[in-house]
Amino acid sequence: MSPELANTTTVAGAFPQRAKRVFIKTYGCQMNAYDSARMAELVAPLGYQAAERAEGADLVILNTCHIREKAAEKVFSELGKMRRLKSARGAQGGAMLIAVAGCVAQAEGTEILQRAPFVDIVFGPQAYDRLPQLIAEAERDGGGVLDTSFPAETKFERLPADRRVAGVSAFLSVQEGCDKFCTFCVVPYTRGAEFSRPVAQVLAEARGLLAAGAREITLLGQNVNAYHGEGPDGGSWGLGDLLSAVAALPGLQRLRYTTSHPRDVDDKLIAAHRDLSELMPFLHLPVQSGSDRVLAAMNRRHKADDYRRIVERLRQARPDLALSSDFIVGFPGESEADFRATLDLVEEIGFAQAFSFKYSPRPGTPAAGMPQLPEPVKTERLAVLQQLLREQQARFNAGCIGRVLPILLEKPGRHPGQLAGRSPYLQPVHVAAGAERIGEIVPVLIRAVEPNSLAGAIVDATAAASSRGDRGAPAA
Repeated sequence: MSPELANTTTVAGAFPQRAKRVFIKTYGCQMNAYDSARMAELVAPLGYQAAERAEGADLVILNTCHIREKAAEKVFSELGKMRRLKSARGAQGGAMLIAVAGCVAQAEGTEILQRAPFVDIVFGPQAYDRLPQLIAEAERDGGGVLDTSFPAETKFERLPADRRVAGVSAFLSVQEGCDKFCTFCVVPYTRGAEFSRPVAQVLAEARGLLAAGAREITLLGQNVNAYHGEGPDGGSWGLGDLLSAVAALPGLQRLRYTTSHPRDVDDKLIAAHRDLSELMPFLHLPVQSGSDRVLAAMNRRHKADDYRRIVERLRQARPDLALSSDFIVGFPGESEADFRATLDLVEEIGFAQAFSFKYSPRPGTPAAGMPQLPEPVKTERLAVLQQLLREQQARFNAGCIGRVLPILLEKPGRHPGQLAGRSPYLQPVHVAAGAERIGEIVPVLIRAVEPNSLAGAIVDATAAASSRGDRGAPAA
Protein backbone atom coordinates (compact mmCIF):
# COMPACT_ATOMS: atom_id res chain seq x y z
CA MET A 1 0.00 0.00 0.00
CA SER A 2 1.34 3.45 -0.86
CA PRO A 3 2.05 5.93 1.95
CA GLU A 4 -0.74 8.18 0.70
CA LEU A 5 -3.36 5.45 0.93
CA ALA A 6 -1.99 4.10 4.21
CA ASN A 7 -2.97 7.28 6.05
CA THR A 8 -6.60 7.61 4.99
CA THR A 9 -10.07 7.17 6.40
CA THR A 10 -12.93 5.80 4.31
CA VAL A 11 -16.59 6.71 4.54
CA ALA A 12 -19.12 4.35 2.97
CA GLY A 13 -19.92 5.45 -0.57
CA ALA A 14 -17.14 8.06 -0.66
CA PHE A 15 -13.58 8.32 -1.84
CA PRO A 16 -10.87 7.77 0.81
CA GLN A 17 -9.98 10.94 2.72
CA ARG A 18 -6.63 11.74 4.26
CA ALA A 19 -6.67 11.63 8.04
CA LYS A 20 -6.15 14.99 9.72
CA ARG A 21 -2.88 15.57 11.51
CA VAL A 22 -2.00 17.57 14.62
CA PHE A 23 1.46 18.80 15.58
CA ILE A 24 1.95 19.91 19.19
CA LYS A 25 5.15 21.71 20.18
CA THR A 26 5.66 21.70 23.94
CA TYR A 27 7.73 24.27 25.78
CA GLY A 28 8.85 24.17 29.40
CA CYS A 29 7.88 21.93 32.27
CA GLN A 30 6.46 18.45 32.70
CA MET A 31 3.07 20.00 33.44
CA ASN A 32 3.03 21.26 29.87
CA ALA A 33 4.04 17.80 28.62
CA TYR A 34 1.07 16.36 30.51
CA ASP A 35 -1.25 19.04 29.11
CA SER A 36 -0.02 18.39 25.55
CA ALA A 37 -0.73 14.67 25.90
CA ARG A 38 -4.27 15.46 27.07
CA MET A 39 -4.77 17.83 24.12
CA ALA A 40 -3.79 15.05 21.72
CA GLU A 41 -6.35 12.80 23.41
CA LEU A 42 -9.04 15.49 23.10
CA VAL A 43 -8.60 15.96 19.34
CA ALA A 44 -8.22 12.26 18.50
CA PRO A 45 -12.03 11.74 18.32
CA LEU A 46 -12.11 14.58 15.76
CA GLY A 47 -9.89 12.48 13.48
CA TYR A 48 -6.54 14.08 14.29
CA GLN A 49 -3.50 11.84 14.29
CA ALA A 50 -0.13 12.89 15.72
CA ALA A 51 2.35 14.46 13.29
CA GLU A 52 6.09 14.68 13.90
CA ARG A 53 6.46 17.96 11.99
CA ALA A 54 4.42 21.12 11.56
CA GLU A 55 4.78 20.90 7.78
CA GLY A 56 1.60 19.40 6.36
CA ALA A 57 -0.27 19.43 9.69
CA ASP A 58 -3.90 20.48 9.74
CA LEU A 59 -3.67 21.74 13.32
CA VAL A 60 -0.56 23.17 14.99
CA ILE A 61 -0.58 23.84 18.75
CA LEU A 62 2.22 25.73 20.48
CA ASN A 63 1.92 24.86 24.17
CA THR A 64 3.92 27.67 25.73
CA CYS A 65 5.79 28.37 28.97
CA HIS A 66 6.30 31.81 30.54
CA ILE A 67 9.10 30.89 32.95
CA ARG A 68 12.14 31.33 30.71
CA GLU A 69 13.62 34.62 29.51
CA LYS A 70 11.94 36.32 26.55
CA ALA A 71 9.36 33.52 26.39
CA ALA A 72 6.78 35.62 24.54
CA GLU A 73 9.22 36.79 21.89
CA LYS A 74 10.31 33.21 21.25
CA VAL A 75 6.67 32.30 20.70
CA PHE A 76 6.20 35.15 18.23
CA SER A 77 9.33 34.04 16.38
CA GLU A 78 7.92 30.52 16.10
CA LEU A 79 4.58 31.93 14.97
CA GLY A 80 6.38 33.66 12.10
CA LYS A 81 7.46 30.24 10.84
CA MET A 82 3.94 28.87 11.29
CA ARG A 83 2.49 31.78 9.28
CA ARG A 84 4.68 30.86 6.31
CA LEU A 85 3.60 27.23 6.54
CA LYS A 86 -0.05 28.26 6.76
CA SER A 87 0.29 30.50 3.71
CA ALA A 88 1.98 27.75 1.72
CA ARG A 89 -0.75 25.32 2.73
CA GLY A 90 -3.43 27.78 1.65
CA ALA A 91 -1.72 28.32 -1.72
CA GLN A 92 -2.08 24.58 -2.31
CA GLY A 93 -5.79 24.68 -1.52
CA GLY A 94 -5.42 23.35 2.03
CA ALA A 95 -5.98 24.79 5.47
CA MET A 96 -4.04 24.91 8.71
CA LEU A 97 -5.35 25.94 12.11
CA ILE A 98 -2.80 27.56 14.41
CA ALA A 99 -3.37 27.55 18.18
CA VAL A 100 -1.34 29.02 21.03
CA ALA A 101 -1.85 27.39 24.42
CA GLY A 102 -0.26 27.51 27.85
CA CYS A 103 1.06 30.26 30.09
CA VAL A 104 2.13 32.76 27.42
CA ALA A 105 -1.36 32.44 25.94
CA GLN A 106 -2.88 33.06 29.37
CA ALA A 107 -0.71 36.11 30.06
CA GLU A 108 -0.73 37.70 26.61
CA GLY A 109 -3.71 36.27 24.76
CA THR A 110 -5.09 39.54 23.43
CA GLU A 111 -1.66 40.73 22.28
CA ILE A 112 -1.09 37.45 20.45
CA LEU A 113 -4.25 37.93 18.41
CA GLN A 114 -3.32 41.57 17.72
CA ARG A 115 0.28 40.91 16.68
CA ALA A 116 -0.42 37.62 14.92
CA PRO A 117 -3.97 37.82 13.49
CA PHE A 118 -3.37 34.62 11.50
CA VAL A 119 -3.54 32.68 14.80
CA ASP A 120 -6.90 30.93 14.99
CA ILE A 121 -7.14 29.94 18.66
CA VAL A 122 -5.56 31.19 21.89
CA PHE A 123 -6.36 29.40 25.15
CA GLY A 124 -4.89 29.20 28.64
CA PRO A 125 -3.93 26.20 30.79
CA GLN A 126 -7.35 26.03 32.44
CA ALA A 127 -9.30 26.03 29.16
CA TYR A 128 -7.75 23.29 27.03
CA ASP A 129 -10.50 20.83 27.94
CA ARG A 130 -12.67 22.95 25.59
CA LEU A 131 -10.29 22.41 22.66
CA PRO A 132 -12.83 20.53 20.46
CA GLN A 133 -15.33 23.38 20.89
CA LEU A 134 -12.66 26.01 20.25
CA ILE A 135 -11.69 24.26 17.02
CA ALA A 136 -15.32 24.21 15.93
CA GLU A 137 -15.66 27.93 16.72
CA ALA A 138 -12.49 28.77 14.78
CA GLU A 139 -13.65 26.80 11.73
CA ARG A 140 -17.06 28.44 11.88
CA ASP A 141 -15.94 32.02 12.58
CA GLY A 142 -12.65 32.10 10.69
CA GLY A 143 -10.33 32.23 13.71
CA GLY A 144 -9.68 34.78 16.41
CA VAL A 145 -11.00 32.54 19.20
CA LEU A 146 -9.76 33.43 22.70
CA ASP A 147 -10.36 31.58 25.98
CA THR A 148 -8.22 32.51 28.98
CA SER A 149 -10.92 31.95 31.57
CA PHE A 150 -10.60 30.29 34.98
CA PRO A 151 -13.80 28.21 35.13
CA ALA A 152 -15.31 27.42 38.52
CA GLU A 153 -15.43 23.76 37.50
CA THR A 154 -11.93 22.45 36.95
CA LYS A 155 -10.84 21.06 33.61
CA PHE A 156 -10.12 17.69 35.24
CA GLU A 157 -13.85 17.20 35.73
CA ARG A 158 -14.36 17.49 31.97
CA LEU A 159 -11.34 15.68 30.52
CA PRO A 160 -11.80 12.18 29.05
CA ALA A 161 -11.29 9.39 31.57
CA ASP A 162 -9.33 7.20 29.16
CA ARG A 163 -5.63 7.96 28.86
CA ARG A 164 -3.14 7.05 26.15
CA VAL A 165 0.40 6.06 27.10
CA ALA A 166 3.23 6.75 24.68
CA GLY A 167 5.79 4.75 26.68
CA VAL A 168 6.36 3.00 29.96
CA SER A 169 6.67 6.27 31.91
CA ALA A 170 3.70 8.61 32.32
CA PHE A 171 2.92 11.97 33.91
CA LEU A 172 -0.14 12.47 36.11
CA SER A 173 -1.15 15.98 37.16
CA VAL A 174 -2.45 16.03 40.75
CA GLN A 175 -2.11 19.70 41.69
CA GLU A 176 -2.10 23.00 39.81
CA GLY A 177 -1.46 26.62 40.58
CA CYS A 178 0.40 28.23 43.45
CA ASP A 179 -0.43 30.46 46.43
CA LYS A 180 3.19 31.25 47.37
CA PHE A 181 3.57 34.38 45.16
CA CYS A 182 7.35 34.33 44.88
CA THR A 183 8.24 37.79 43.62
CA PHE A 184 9.94 36.48 40.47
CA CYS A 185 7.25 34.02 39.38
CA VAL A 186 4.25 34.27 37.03
CA VAL A 187 2.66 30.92 37.92
CA PRO A 188 0.00 32.32 40.32
CA TYR A 189 -1.11 34.67 37.54
CA THR A 190 -1.09 32.17 34.66
CA ARG A 191 -2.07 28.92 36.40
CA GLY A 192 -4.18 30.42 39.17
CA ALA A 193 -4.66 29.49 42.80
CA GLU A 194 -3.66 26.12 44.20
CA PHE A 195 -6.03 23.32 43.37
CA SER A 196 -5.67 19.66 44.33
CA ARG A 197 -7.54 16.88 42.57
CA PRO A 198 -9.56 14.47 44.73
CA VAL A 199 -7.73 11.27 45.66
CA ALA A 200 -10.30 9.05 43.95
CA GLN A 201 -9.86 10.94 40.68
CA VAL A 202 -6.07 10.66 40.84
CA LEU A 203 -6.17 6.93 41.61
CA ALA A 204 -8.64 6.29 38.79
CA GLU A 205 -6.35 8.01 36.29
CA ALA A 206 -3.32 6.15 37.68
CA ARG A 207 -5.09 2.81 37.25
CA GLY A 208 -5.89 3.75 33.66
CA LEU A 209 -2.26 4.61 32.97
CA LEU A 210 -1.07 1.30 34.40
CA ALA A 211 -3.68 -0.61 32.42
CA ALA A 212 -2.45 1.15 29.26
CA GLY A 213 1.13 -0.01 29.85
CA ALA A 214 2.76 2.54 32.15
CA ARG A 215 5.19 1.16 34.72
CA GLU A 216 6.44 4.45 36.14
CA ILE A 217 4.24 7.40 37.12
CA THR A 218 5.40 10.92 37.98
CA LEU A 219 2.91 12.99 39.99
CA LEU A 220 2.96 16.60 38.84
CA GLY A 221 2.13 19.97 40.30
CA GLN A 222 3.42 23.52 40.21
CA ASN A 223 3.78 23.05 43.96
CA VAL A 224 3.07 19.34 44.17
CA ASN A 225 3.84 18.83 47.84
CA ALA A 226 1.21 21.42 48.72
CA TYR A 227 -1.26 18.75 47.60
CA HIS A 228 -4.35 18.64 49.84
CA GLY A 229 -6.91 16.61 47.93
CA GLU A 230 -10.15 15.22 49.29
CA GLY A 231 -9.65 11.67 50.51
CA PRO A 232 -12.12 8.76 50.41
CA ASP A 233 -12.96 9.49 54.06
CA GLY A 234 -13.88 13.08 53.25
CA GLY A 235 -10.77 14.43 54.97
CA SER A 236 -7.80 16.18 53.38
CA TRP A 237 -4.88 14.02 52.21
CA GLY A 238 -1.34 15.30 51.86
CA LEU A 239 1.16 14.20 49.25
CA GLY A 240 2.64 11.57 51.56
CA ASP A 241 -0.76 9.91 51.87
CA LEU A 242 -1.33 10.10 48.12
CA LEU A 243 2.09 8.61 47.31
CA SER A 244 1.34 5.64 49.59
CA ALA A 245 -1.99 5.02 47.86
CA VAL A 246 -0.53 5.23 44.36
CA ALA A 247 2.44 3.03 45.33
CA ALA A 248 0.00 0.29 46.36
CA LEU A 249 -1.63 0.05 42.91
CA PRO A 250 -0.98 -3.26 41.11
CA GLY A 251 1.44 -2.92 38.22
CA LEU A 252 3.24 0.19 39.46
CA GLN A 253 6.99 -0.29 39.65
CA ARG A 254 8.31 3.24 40.01
CA LEU A 255 6.93 6.46 41.44
CA ARG A 256 8.22 10.06 41.33
CA TYR A 257 6.88 13.56 41.98
CA THR A 258 7.82 17.12 40.99
CA THR A 259 8.08 20.09 41.61
CA SER A 260 8.32 20.68 45.36
CA HIS A 261 8.64 23.64 47.69
CA PRO A 262 10.76 23.39 50.87
CA ARG A 263 7.96 24.92 52.95
CA ASP A 264 5.68 21.96 52.22
CA VAL A 265 8.01 19.07 53.07
CA ASP A 266 6.23 17.49 56.06
CA ASP A 267 6.70 14.42 58.25
CA LYS A 268 4.47 12.18 56.12
CA LEU A 269 6.33 13.06 52.95
CA ILE A 270 9.67 12.29 54.58
CA ALA A 271 8.21 8.99 55.86
CA ALA A 272 7.12 8.15 52.32
CA HIS A 273 10.74 8.42 51.17
CA ARG A 274 11.70 6.06 53.99
CA ASP A 275 8.92 3.50 53.56
CA LEU A 276 8.00 3.28 49.87
CA SER A 277 10.36 1.18 47.78
CA GLU A 278 8.49 2.32 44.66
CA LEU A 279 9.36 5.97 45.37
CA MET A 280 12.62 6.67 43.58
CA PRO A 281 15.55 8.11 45.58
CA PHE A 282 15.74 11.30 43.56
CA LEU A 283 14.13 14.59 44.57
CA HIS A 284 13.91 17.94 42.81
CA LEU A 285 13.71 20.48 45.63
CA PRO A 286 14.26 24.08 44.44
CA VAL A 287 16.06 26.39 46.86
CA GLN A 288 16.73 29.33 44.43
CA SER A 289 19.38 31.02 46.63
CA GLY A 290 21.63 30.36 49.61
CA SER A 291 21.21 33.90 50.96
CA ASP A 292 18.52 34.58 53.55
CA ARG A 293 18.35 38.20 52.44
CA VAL A 294 17.69 37.21 48.82
CA LEU A 295 15.25 34.47 49.85
CA ALA A 296 13.26 37.06 51.80
CA ALA A 297 13.24 39.41 48.79
CA MET A 298 12.03 36.49 46.68
CA ASN A 299 9.26 35.80 49.23
CA ARG A 300 10.37 32.17 49.37
CA ARG A 301 9.22 31.80 53.01
CA HIS A 302 12.18 29.62 54.00
CA LYS A 303 15.75 30.30 55.04
CA ALA A 304 18.92 28.58 53.90
CA ASP A 305 19.21 26.69 57.19
CA ASP A 306 15.61 25.51 56.85
CA TYR A 307 16.64 23.94 53.55
CA ARG A 308 19.71 22.35 55.13
CA ARG A 309 17.62 20.80 57.91
CA ILE A 310 15.06 19.42 55.45
CA VAL A 311 17.79 17.85 53.34
CA GLU A 312 19.38 16.32 56.44
CA ARG A 313 16.08 14.75 57.49
CA LEU A 314 15.42 13.42 54.00
CA ARG A 315 18.88 11.87 53.78
CA GLN A 316 18.45 10.28 57.19
CA ALA A 317 15.19 8.74 56.00
CA ARG A 318 16.62 7.66 52.63
CA PRO A 319 20.44 7.43 52.64
CA ASP A 320 20.63 6.82 48.88
CA LEU A 321 18.64 9.99 48.10
CA ALA A 322 20.09 12.28 45.42
CA LEU A 323 19.01 15.89 44.97
CA SER A 324 18.27 18.29 42.15
CA SER A 325 17.42 21.95 42.57
CA ASP A 326 16.74 25.32 40.90
CA PHE A 327 18.90 28.41 41.32
CA ILE A 328 18.43 32.02 40.27
CA VAL A 329 21.51 34.26 40.23
CA GLY A 330 21.56 38.02 39.84
CA PHE A 331 18.24 38.60 41.58
CA PRO A 332 17.64 42.31 42.22
CA GLY A 333 19.84 43.46 45.09
CA GLU A 334 21.98 40.30 45.21
CA SER A 335 25.41 41.23 46.55
CA GLU A 336 28.68 39.38 46.11
CA ALA A 337 28.24 38.06 49.66
CA ASP A 338 24.74 36.82 48.80
CA PHE A 339 26.10 35.00 45.77
CA ARG A 340 28.90 33.47 47.86
CA ALA A 341 26.24 32.16 50.26
CA THR A 342 24.64 30.32 47.34
CA LEU A 343 27.97 28.77 46.37
CA ASP A 344 28.54 27.74 49.99
CA LEU A 345 25.13 26.03 50.11
CA VAL A 346 25.81 24.15 46.87
CA GLU A 347 29.23 23.01 48.07
CA GLU A 348 27.81 21.86 51.40
CA ILE A 349 24.80 19.92 50.13
CA GLY A 350 25.97 18.54 46.77
CA PHE A 351 23.57 18.04 43.87
CA ALA A 352 23.32 15.23 41.33
CA GLN A 353 22.00 17.78 38.84
CA ALA A 354 20.46 21.24 38.92
CA PHE A 355 18.92 24.00 36.82
CA SER A 356 20.36 27.49 37.10
CA PHE A 357 19.38 30.76 35.44
CA LYS A 358 20.09 34.45 35.37
CA TYR A 359 17.24 36.45 36.82
CA SER A 360 15.09 38.02 34.12
CA PRO A 361 12.06 40.21 34.86
CA ARG A 362 8.57 38.84 34.26
CA PRO A 363 6.01 41.55 33.49
CA GLY A 364 3.51 41.97 36.30
CA THR A 365 5.64 40.34 39.00
CA PRO A 366 6.91 42.42 41.97
CA ALA A 367 10.60 41.75 41.25
CA ALA A 368 10.27 43.24 37.77
CA GLY A 369 9.97 46.68 39.36
CA MET A 370 13.04 46.32 41.58
CA PRO A 371 16.43 47.83 40.65
CA GLN A 372 18.13 45.35 38.33
CA LEU A 373 21.73 44.13 38.41
CA PRO A 374 23.97 44.74 35.38
CA GLU A 375 23.79 41.93 32.83
CA PRO A 376 27.58 41.25 32.87
CA VAL A 377 27.43 40.66 36.64
CA LYS A 378 24.62 38.14 36.24
CA THR A 379 26.41 36.41 33.38
CA GLU A 380 29.65 36.08 35.35
CA ARG A 381 27.92 34.73 38.45
CA LEU A 382 25.92 32.21 36.44
CA ALA A 383 29.10 30.89 34.81
CA VAL A 384 30.74 30.37 38.21
CA LEU A 385 27.69 28.59 39.64
CA GLN A 386 27.19 26.39 36.61
CA GLN A 387 30.82 25.31 36.65
CA LEU A 388 30.41 24.14 40.26
CA LEU A 389 27.17 22.35 39.47
CA ARG A 390 28.72 20.63 36.44
CA GLU A 391 31.59 19.41 38.60
CA GLN A 392 29.16 17.98 41.13
CA GLN A 393 27.11 16.25 38.46
CA ALA A 394 30.27 14.79 36.91
CA ARG A 395 31.37 13.42 40.30
CA PHE A 396 27.93 11.94 40.91
CA ASN A 397 27.88 10.22 37.51
CA ALA A 398 31.45 8.98 37.89
CA GLY A 399 30.49 7.52 41.26
CA CYS A 400 28.04 5.23 39.47
CA ILE A 401 30.79 3.45 37.52
CA GLY A 402 31.22 -0.08 38.83
CA ARG A 403 27.81 -0.11 40.49
CA VAL A 404 24.83 -2.20 39.43
CA LEU A 405 21.74 -0.02 39.15
CA PRO A 406 18.15 -1.06 38.34
CA ILE A 407 17.33 0.48 34.96
CA LEU A 408 13.81 0.85 33.55
CA LEU A 409 14.17 0.20 29.81
CA GLU A 410 12.03 2.76 28.01
CA LYS A 411 12.73 2.96 24.27
CA PRO A 412 15.14 2.11 21.44
CA GLY A 413 18.56 3.72 21.73
CA ARG A 414 20.58 5.58 19.13
CA HIS A 415 22.11 2.42 17.64
CA PRO A 416 20.64 -0.90 16.43
CA GLY A 417 20.34 -3.47 19.19
CA GLN A 418 20.46 -0.77 21.87
CA LEU A 419 17.84 0.36 24.40
CA ALA A 420 17.69 3.53 26.46
CA GLY A 421 16.44 3.55 30.00
CA ARG A 422 16.53 5.55 33.22
CA SER A 423 18.31 4.94 36.50
CA PRO A 424 16.60 5.60 39.83
CA TYR A 425 18.34 9.01 39.66
CA LEU A 426 16.78 9.87 36.28
CA GLN A 427 20.08 9.43 34.43
CA PRO A 428 19.73 8.20 30.83
CA VAL A 429 21.42 4.80 30.48
CA HIS A 430 22.19 2.88 27.26
CA VAL A 431 22.52 -0.91 27.14
CA ALA A 432 22.60 -3.62 24.50
CA ALA A 433 19.17 -5.29 24.50
CA GLY A 434 16.32 -6.21 22.19
CA ALA A 435 13.11 -4.21 21.88
CA GLU A 436 11.14 -7.02 23.52
CA ARG A 437 12.66 -5.96 26.86
CA ILE A 438 11.15 -2.48 26.84
CA GLY A 439 9.24 -2.04 30.07
CA GLU A 440 11.49 -4.28 32.12
CA ILE A 441 13.58 -3.15 35.08
CA VAL A 442 16.95 -4.85 34.69
CA PRO A 443 20.21 -4.84 36.71
CA VAL A 444 22.85 -2.92 34.77
CA LEU A 445 26.54 -2.69 35.56
CA ILE A 446 27.52 0.91 34.82
CA ARG A 447 30.76 0.92 32.84
CA ALA A 448 31.20 4.43 31.50
CA VAL A 449 29.99 8.03 31.63
CA GLU A 450 29.16 9.45 28.22
CA PRO A 451 28.53 13.17 27.45
CA ASN A 452 24.81 13.01 28.20
CA SER A 453 24.22 9.53 29.58
CA LEU A 454 25.67 6.45 31.22
CA ALA A 455 26.60 3.22 29.43
CA GLY A 456 26.40 -0.24 30.90
CA ALA A 457 25.63 -3.91 30.44
CA ILE A 458 22.82 -6.06 31.77
CA VAL A 459 24.04 -8.56 34.37
CA ASP A 460 22.39 -11.57 36.01
CA ALA A 461 20.60 -11.40 39.35
CA THR A 462 23.50 -13.02 41.22
CA ALA A 463 25.92 -10.35 40.12
CA ALA A 464 23.38 -7.68 40.97
CA ALA A 465 22.89 -9.04 44.49
CA SER A 466 26.62 -9.02 45.20
CA SER A 467 27.29 -5.61 43.63
CA ARG A 468 27.89 -2.28 45.28
CA GLY A 469 24.54 -0.99 44.00
CA ASP A 470 22.81 -1.23 47.39
CA ARG A 471 24.95 1.49 49.00
CA GLY A 472 24.06 5.15 49.35
CA ALA A 473 23.89 7.59 46.50
CA PRO A 474 27.17 8.52 44.80
CA ALA A 475 28.73 11.64 46.27
CA ALA A 476 28.15 14.91 44.46
